[in-house]
Amino acid sequence: MERKIGRGLNEMIELQKMRRMVVKVGTSTLTHSTGKLNLGQLERLVREFADIRNRGIEVILVSSGAVGAGMGRLGLKKKPQNIPEKQALAAVGQGILMQMYEKLFAEYGEVVAQILLTREDINQRDRYLNARNTLLTLLKLGVIPIINENDTVAFEEIKFGDNDTLAALVAGLVDADLLVLLTDIDGLYTADPRKDQTAQLLKEVHELAPEIMNLAGEAGSALGSGGMLTKIQAAEIVGNSGIPMIVANGMRQGVLKEIVMGENPGTLFLPSEHRLNSRKAWIGYASKACGAVYVDEGAEKALLEMGKSLLPSGIIDVEDDFERGSVVSVRGKSGEIARGIVNYGAAEIRKIMGRQSKEISKILGYKDFDEVIHRDNLTLRK
Repeated sequence: MERKIGRGLNEMIELQKMRRMVVKVGTSTLTHSTGKLNLGQLERLVREFADIRNRGIEVILVSSGAVGAGMGRLGLKKKPQNIPEKQALAAVGQGILMQMYEKLFAEYGEVVAQILLTREDINQRDRYLNARNTLLTLLKLGVIPIINENDTVAFEEIKFGDNDTLAALVAGLVDADLLVLLTDIDGLYTADPRKDQTAQLLKEVHELAPEIMNLAGEAGSALGSGGMLTKIQAAEIVGNSGIPMIVANGMRQGVLKEIVMGENPGTLFLPSEHRLNSRKAWIGYASKACGAVYVDEGAEKALLEMGKSLLPSGIIDVEDDFERGSVVSVRGKSGEIARGIVNYGAAEIRKIMGRQSKEISKILGYKDFDEVIHRDNLTLRK
């Protein structure tokens, strides 16, 4: 009998067929309140990872903790707010963190590799594919990749913002079967359990409806940015790639063993029924929009309900300057509805917007495509 995670819909993982999982471990799970590494906790998690590898499941670890480890080594008690100081702490702490991982995994005969990424490594298609090829090769060689954001060089414009987002993008990058986010809370609750004793743990989330999004709390709250908010955003990213996600308490003994044995120790976010292919997932959730095109209600309906390509006749405005081949945001009355790769640059689209495709050649002097964005290069975000 095949063991499965969760129930409901038809989106259950057949664990005997699971071959690859991505696990993100948060700073609060890896460090004490002093900022120094929690060595006992780190050793326990490494042992669980090694046991998963012994089951024949490939594991990619997305690890926070570099800045915290740097704080501990330098004796700082408060996390700095400016980027240069965070980068300096990450430079100190990343080596400490990897040294511990190398030592602990070696005790179980496992080989690890450090991968540091920035947003640009995911935004640009060629670098995205290079990262994918490197990770898949490491897995083929039996190596456990340990990934973190490259905090020592990343600046505000290229930061992922949180390792939850990074982990979600990595899960899509390597076609993972499951994403696990280990944190300091048991999962998604109906209210903040630290403040409301009546709060109940949600064991499964079938759809990221507005009421679910509202449970994340505001940025800066106990469940806000860097907390449950980014985890729900991560669920949206992997869910549209057909990948289920579990949020669970990283301090729970045997938490990863429970998961691979078919139990759900936290909150299971079920994926979309329709899995995006790797290219469309990259367009919709990993790429960076270089600008925007605004569409009328007719075009919005055609895109969302009829599966059509975006024609120049439905475009009413263009934002920023971009070249053909760029990824742009498609915006309608309800906000961003899609992202896609344009067949024409911003200057060209401004000349042909609102016009019929048969007029393109007359207006531009040439016509390479009837569509501004072909359906095959368009990913809906609604």
